[in-house]
This record gives sequence, C-alpha cells and structure tokens, in this order.
Amino acid sequence: MSSQFGPEYVRALAPYQGGKPISEVAREFGLEESGIVKLASNENPLGMPASARAAMVAAMADIGRYPDANGFALKAAITAKYRVPSDWITLGNGSNDILELAAHALVQPGQSVIYSQYSFAVYALAAQAVGARALVVPTVDFGHDLDAMAAAITGDTKLIYIANPNNPTGTFVGAAAIERFLLRVPAHVVVVLDEAYNEYLPAEVQYESIGWVEHFPNLLVSRTLSKAYGLAGLRIGFGIAQPGITDLLNRIRQPFNVNSMAQAAAIAALNDTAFLQKSAAVNADGYRQLTAAFDAMTLEYVPSFGNFILVRVGSDDDAGARVNLALLKQGVIVRPVGNYGLPKWLRVSIGLPQENAAFIAALQHALA
Repeated sequence: MSSQFGPEYVRALAPYQGGKPISEVAREFGLEESGIVKLASNENPLGMPASARAAMVAAMADIGRYPDANGFALKAAITAKYRVPSDWITLGNGSNDILELAAHALVQPGQSVIYSQYSFAVYALAAQAVGARALVVPTVDFGHDLDAMAAAITGDTKLIYIANPNNPTGTFVGAAAIERFLLRVPAHVVVVLDEAYNEYLPAEVQYESIGWVEHFPNLLVSRTLSKAYGLAGLRIGFGIAQPGITDLLNRIRQPFNVNSMAQAAAIAALNDTAFLQKSAAVNADGYRQLTAAFDAMTLEYVPSFGNFILVRVGSDDDAGARVNLALLKQGVIVRPVGNYGLPKWLRVSIGLPQENAAFIAALQHALA
C-alpha cells in the first residue's frame, strides 16, 4: 500500500526478517514444539549462564522502578573488563542498536555509507533509514576486500561498517589487515567494527581491537551479549569509542534503551569466564561435527570463524528455498540467505551435538 507519509527512502525499506521462531514453525507444519530444532539465529545453544539467571531474579525485586538510564554498574563492569573510561561506552538494545545509532548520529541524507557485499543486513537497513547512499563493495572469497573498501571512500563518505567475523559468511580479517585499513581511512570517516562473534575466535587469531580506539578517534567497536554470552532475548550490547563519537550516540539513544534485568544479567555474564569458555568449546566441537558431515556429503561451505556455517545446498537458484522448506517440514529451522544474494546457500547455526545430528539427518533426507 502506498503512503503519503514519510520520505521515499523510508517507504522503500523492507523490514528486517529474523529467523523463524519455533512456535511459528510448529503452527505452520503441525509439529510439536518440543521436537523442533532451531539453528537459524546464531543463538548460544547452551542458553543463558546460571550466573546471569540469578542476577535477573535479584533484579526483579526492583522491577517497578525505571532502569538506570546511564547504566552505571554495567559500564563499570565493561570498564573493568576492557580497561576503558566509562565515557567511552554506549549501551545498546543489542549491538543492532549501536549499528543504527551510528547511522542516525553520523550520516545525513545523500551522504555515503560503505559496507561489504554479503555483510549483515542491518547495515543496508540503517543506511537506507537515514537516506544515505550505499556503496556496496564486492567480496573476495566471501569476505571483506579492505583495499577495495578503502578505494571506495568518497568526499561524502561518513561511515564504514566492517563485520569481523562476518555474518552470514563467517569470514575473518586478521588484525594486521584491519590496522592497515584504519590507517588509510580519513579522520572524518567513522569505522564501525562489528564484533558480534569475537568471543568465538580461536586463540591463535584473537586480537584486542579495544586498544585501537585509543589511537583512532574515528573507530567505534561494537560488541553484543546475544551470542557467546547467551543473552539474545534480553537485547544487550555496547559500543566503545572515544567521547567525540559516544557523546553523539548518547544524545540520540532512547533514555531507557537497556532494561534493568538485561543490565543485571550482562554484569554477571561478562564476569562468567567459565561459561564463555564452555560456549567456545561447544562451538568448536559442533563446527567439526558439521563440517565433517558436509565433507562426507561433498557440500561446499565457507570456513567460518563464528558460531554458524554457510553451506551450498544446490546449483540452481531455488536450491536454498527448496531445501529450507524440506528442513522445516522435518522440524529443523535454519536460515535461507537469498535476501543476501546467496539463493543456493543456507546458513546453519552451530548447536548442541544432538541438534547438529538432527540437522545433518534432515539435510541428508532433503538432498536425497
């Protein structure tokens, strides 16, 4: 339906579509919810840590009050963990909030935003929502081509999004390449380094991007507690940047954008090293389980550094949708990625061993 209201670039937006919830698939296909396996939204299959659950229960005693709008205690926990001043921190309703705040605070209609082909759909939505001109840079081997992204910068470029690891492809750019890129970016262009899957990186490639913020006033590092920390349903994330950026973000964010229970759970989760280590171990084991199955089925996949794998399930442009439907009928939810321009592929989140096994069996049946 056409509308007389709002600018054209807002009316042209296609709302973000999340992974199908279990209840919807149960209704649609007449299945029991308890038998459905969801591997669609890159959630932590372990759920939330017990420490965070206990902190939420304690926070419920004061739920009749508004949350701390400035998140003093949570910022203190982030400050202690990452050794940054509290005025370098912006709290978000998930890291998605940080990504959108950056566009609204830094970009005017007609100015350009750069991001990679096959990168997180929210970058395109955030750019379009502010009437920006999107400069989409083709990938190399499904990953960021940082040289091409640097070359794409124009006089009106205000923002660059980089996901590392990247969603939905799982690719990763090493620390040296990122730092070389930051050195090439003009000071007036803000780089958002989206590290939603940072905690899943193997030890041999881990790096500490927070230290770069001290040297690059135009860098904003975005983190989330939705993935490895298991708090997806609470919507909690944060950004770290110098005050020149955080001051702008905090001027336009909603005053109570992170609720009391989310703040309490986040403080506990950030300090739960044992849970984080277990999450990474379960993910590594699941990655080996799934890739071994893909190798046995001679399916192409993109080596991943996140908690998901992009796998090609056919040679025709209906393959992803067709196999996805066949999986749904068997009670297995994964993520079709035709909206990313990858219609032959599916993205599957890494689950518990039995969930991975159920997906593998269902995939074999669907392909047969």
